[in-house]
Amino acid sequence: MNLQSGANYRTERDSMGERQIPAGAYYGIQTLRAIENFPISGIKPLPTYIDACVLIKKATALVNGELGCIPKEISQVLVEVTDEVLAGQFRDQFVVDIYQAGAGTSHHMNINEVLANRALEILGDEKGNYKRVSPNDHVNYGQSTNDVIPTAIRIGGLLALERTFYPALSGAIAALDNKAEEFKDIVKSGRTHLQDAVPVRLGESFRAWAQILTEHLIRVEKASEDLMTLGLGGSAAGTGLNTHPQYRHRVAQILSELIDQPLRPAPHLMAAMQSMAPFVSVSGALRNLAQDCVKISHDLRLMDSGPKTGFKEIQLPPVQPGSSIMPGKYNPVMAEMTSMVCFQVMGYDSAIALAAQAGQLELNVMMPLIAYNLIHSIEILGNTLAALTNQCLENISANRDRCLAYAEGSLALVTALNPHIGYLNAAAVAKESLETGKSLRQIVLERGLMSAEELANVIDLETMSALPREEG
Repeated sequence: MNLQSGANYRTERDSMGERQIPAGAYYGIQTLRAIENFPISGIKPLPTYIDACVLIKKATALVNGELGCIPKEISQVLVEVTDEVLAGQFRDQFVVDIYQAGAGTSHHMNINEVLANRALEILGDEKGNYKRVSPNDHVNYGQSTNDVIPTAIRIGGLLALERTFYPALSGAIAALDNKAEEFKDIVKSGRTHLQDAVPVRLGESFRAWAQILTEHLIRVEKASEDLMTLGLGGSAAGTGLNTHPQYRHRVAQILSELIDQPLRPAPHLMAAMQSMAPFVSVSGALRNLAQDCVKISHDLRLMDSGPKTGFKEIQLPPVQPGSSIMPGKYNPVMAEMTSMVCFQVMGYDSAIALAAQAGQLELNVMMPLIAYNLIHSIEILGNTLAALTNQCLENISANRDRCLAYAEGSLALVTALNPHIGYLNAAAVAKESLETGKSLRQIVLERGLMSAEELANVIDLETMSALPREEG
C-alpha cells in the first residue's frame, strides 16, 4: 500500500516504528501491517465472528469497569461503542484477511483498534492518540489473543447455531414429516443396490429422512455443549496473569446474559486454551449431517429423474429453467446445490481436524482457520437447509400412478412368496417372468404353486409395504 503523508493521513506508532494511516480509518497501525502482510484471499471476517469478538469486548469492558481495572468513563464509552458495532456500524473497518498471523492476533488487534478509535472520537479526542483510550491497555485489559480468540470461536459457533442452523434444520425436519403424512398411502417400489426391491410406502421414505435429520440435530446439540465452557481469563498462557480474581467468573456470567446461553469458566484455563477438541467435535457432527444430506439430495434427484427416461416418482418444484439450449428442461437445482455445500462442509471439517492437531505447547496458532471454517460451515449448512426446505421440500408432489406401476411390476414381489413356495421356486418364477414378460401371478398359477386366493393374500402391496406395529 503506497500511502502519502498529508491531511488525509495520520501518523501512528508501534514497537516497530511509525506508519501513515488513512485519516478516516478506525483501524490502526497493527491492522495496516496485517493488510500489507496478508493479501491472501480477499475474504474478510464473518459478521457472526465479529459479533462474537465484540460481545467479548463488551463483557470485558463492563467487568473491568465494575472491578476498577479500567476507569469507569472508559468502560462506559467502550460499551457504547460495542453496541454501535453490534447494531451494524463500522463493519467495513474489520479488514484483515482470514488467512493471517497465527492465533488471530491481527484480527484481534483490528477489533481493539476500531473500538479504541471510535471511543476516542466519542470522547472528542483524535483517532490514533491512544493515551486516553488504548487498544492494548483499555480495550484489551486482562486479555490476550490466546484466550479471546478461542472464546470468540465458541461464542460465534453458538450464535450461528441459534440464529441460522437450528431453525433451518428443524424446518427441514417438519417439512419432511408433513410430506410423510401427505404420502403415507402411496406404495412404491423399494430399491437396493439400485435394483428392484420389495414395496415400501413413499411417506415412510420421507419419514425416514425426517428421523435421520432429527438424530443429527441431537448430535449437534450435544456436541455444542462443549462450546459453553470458556477459557477466557486465562490471559497469555492459561495462568490468568494480569487479570482480577473475579474477572473470569463475572465475564462468563455477563456473556451468558448477552447471548442467553449457560456459559461457564473452564475448570482448567490452560486446557481450554490449548485444545481445539470442542470445535472438532461440532465440526464432526456437521460433517456427519452433511453426509446424510448428500444422500437425501441424491435420492431426491433419482426419484425425480426423467421425466420420460427416469423414475419420475416425485416432482421437485421447478424453480428456474434448466438449460441454455434445451427448452422446457427443469433440473433439481436445489438438491444439486445442497450436495455442493455439503461437500464444502466436509472439506472444512478436514481442514479443522488438521489445524486442531497443529498446536504446540501452550497455544494452537491455527485458530483463524478453525474460526472461519467452523462458523462458515454452520451458516452455509443452515442457509442450505432453509433454502432446500422453502424452495423444494415443502412443494414436492408425488406421481401416484408411476409409483404404483413400479411397485406392481417389480420382480422383488416374489420375495413374499418365499415362505410359501420356497426360495428356489421363487427364484425360478422371477427368472421366467424376466425372460417371458409374464406376470409373477400368471407364472405361479400356471405352475400350480399356489391357489389364486392364496396368491391374492400374499401379494398384497398394502400389507407388504406396511411397517411393523409397535407392541404394547
